[in-house]
Amino acid sequence: MSIITDTLTNFLPAKRKVTPSGWISFNAVCCTDDRGRGGFIVNQGDAVSYHCFNCGFKCSWQPGRHISQKMNKFMRDLNIPDDIIAQLRLEALRLEDSGNVEIRNVIPKFDTRALPMESKGFAEWNTWLHVSGPEFAPEGLAKVVNYVHDRGIHPLSYPFYYSNKVGFNNRLIIPFMYEGQIVGWTARAVNDAKPKYLSEQQPGYVFNLDHQRNNREFVIVAEGPFDAISIDGCALLGAEIKDSQNWLLKQLNKEIVLVPDRDVAGKQTLDQALELRWSLVCLIGQKVLKILMTQ
Repeated sequence: MSIITDTLTNFLPAKRKVTPSGWISFNAVCCTDDRGRGGFIVNQGDAVSYHCFNCGFKCSWQPGRHISQKMNKFMRDLNIPDDIIAQLRLEALRLEDSGNVEIRNVIPKFDTRALPMESKGFAEWNTWLHVSGPEFAPEGLAKVVNYVHDRGIHPLSYPFYYSNKVGFNNRLIIPFMYEGQIVGWTARAVNDAKPKYLSEQQPGYVFNLDHQRNNREFVIVAEGPFDAISIDGCALLGAEIKDSQNWLLKQLNKEIVLVPDRDVAGKQTLDQALELRWSLVCLIGQKVLKILMTQ
């Protein structure tokens, strides 16, 4: 571990918690946080990153880079003496000049991924049929569109896709978007075909993050994409809450509210959410119970 990383770690607040993946959480030092919403991580011994999920402040440092003004502010907020900060800045310059460094990412990154061959969005199919004539519509397209209707979702409320290629002509294709790019997809069979889902999914991804608007107080999290689309929330795409998913959601700087599935897997998700201090919405009979957790 470098002297910079070691010093930062030593000056972190004494009252802290460590997650299984290595994130250290504590009351953020950059604002008046009292809910443990500051997060600090050391990646593979050298690279460090700090995120405040209360005010949104963030900074990072990696070997081979100088200490930025934001990182300098963070060190002052940690009450690191000025003479030590000056030494750390010189050490960063020395490492930068050495040229023997490896840059690592400490926040999840997602590569762009291609959709199944010949996939077209519903709007594009509509334009194609307007030119070619409805008699040329693929048989499976109508079934897929009707499936979306039957789930109470408007076909144009999300950029759904359909491909007439064998293996996909009986499936609704849901792209996974992140920062405006397609980074994966799932193709749901609309008949009894097995498997029910064919998917291309990257680790730590959270569905529908792009649609969460800044003027909202909450972000509602479900397990599957259809529930997320119906409530304009997010989906975990599974029953387990990955640590990276938790941190991605916290970056929205909103209260996280889980709507768990009412099955055994949903109980697992609920237990994790309680551990992470998320809020919960549970259905008891015909009544909705909202459990607010103190972050």
